[in-house]
Amino acid sequence: MGSNDAVYGLEIYYEKDYTTISLIFLSPLVGYTASALLNNQVHIHYGQRGVAFLGAGTRLISYIVVAVHPPYPVLVLAFILAGFGNGLEDAGWNAMISTMRNANQLLGLLHGFYGLGGTVAPLIATTMIVKGGLQWYYWYYLMIGLSSVELLVAVTAFWSATGTRYQETLTSQHGPDAEKGGRMREALANRITWICAFFLLTAVGIEVAIGGWTVTYELRVRRASPFDAGMSVTGYWAGMTAGRVVLGFVTPLIGERLAIFIYVASAIVAHLVFWLVPLFAISATGVAFVGFFLGPFFPAAVSAAAKLLPKRLHVGAIGFAAAFGAAGACVLPFAVGGIAQARGVQVLMPIVLAMLVLDGGIWALLPSLKRRVGVDEEGVSDGGEKVG
Repeated sequence: MGSNDAVYGLEIYYEKDYTTISLIFLSPLVGYTASALLNNQVHIHYGQRGVAFLGAGTRLISYIVVAVHPPYPVLVLAFILAGFGNGLEDAGWNAMISTMRNANQLLGLLHGFYGLGGTVAPLIATTMIVKGGLQWYYWYYLMIGLSSVELLVAVTAFWSATGTRYQETLTSQHGPDAEKGGRMREALANRITWICAFFLLTAVGIEVAIGGWTVTYELRVRRASPFDAGMSVTGYWAGMTAGRVVLGFVTPLIGERLAIFIYVASAIVAHLVFWLVPLFAISATGVAFVGFFLGPFFPAAVSAAAKLLPKRLHVGAIGFAAAFGAAGACVLPFAVGGIAQARGVQVLMPIVLAMLVLDGGIWALLPSLKRRVGVDEEGVSDGGEKVG
């Protein structure tokens, strides 16, 4: 998934303007939206095995289409499938891990591997395209191979996690009507779901906007070489990977609520360094630290939602919030492209700054995150107060 979000590289080949190119960021929104709404039903009917099969399978189909470098409108449609697969796995695996012991650390590792994919992908792609002289679509031959391996391994690992088994678990824990659609309606009626969803929407939008447009910014505004521009975005994803792993162990020590405020402030400072200091070495270090402090946003929000919501709503609410939030990978990068078409790609900087401030404001809406040992099932009400 990290490799999917970190590499596109189509602007020169298709000779399109920023707005048109940005459609490949926007089109997965359709897939993310579908996965957010269908996640609960996929679990009920097909279990985690279904998530493993549909997540990897739809991405594999998408990469096969992209690898033959079809006309641009077909390419845009193909990324809808990639968005559906990414959203379904985002929802399924985040909801599953959020209920485990040491969830913050485990979520940090999960998202750290996403960041690792984002780190390695531009490095390999840059070497293939800039140093090897290959076309951009050769990268997707590699993605086809990786998705095929994922499909085989994931389906094998979750082969016994069927829909029937999932329904039995729900029934044993929460009663015979737990598998019905009421739980999803209850999840969507809870304001915690929506606060986390919009926080993640903004956070992921920032992540992918920086990852997707930094190369163009470095080339057009900073006049960096193609290789240096590629290394800059590699440093960004490397910073994100490190942040998710390292800060995943720090966050539980100070609490998710305070931690995110500290991370937002630190990311703003690092972003200002990236924006205002034109020296390549310093700005590249700045964007790497932006990635480092952005890294724990997603895992911390999922962990916070798991603490605030009753267990019966975890799959529906956390799954929806994760998939809805992942749609930020489409919305903000598209907006940056549209504005860049009129104002130039330098608009990336003030937009990211504004979104960081907005994300901090959304996080402030979340209720107090005091762990309620032994009352997880009670959770919080729609108004954010403990029910019981």
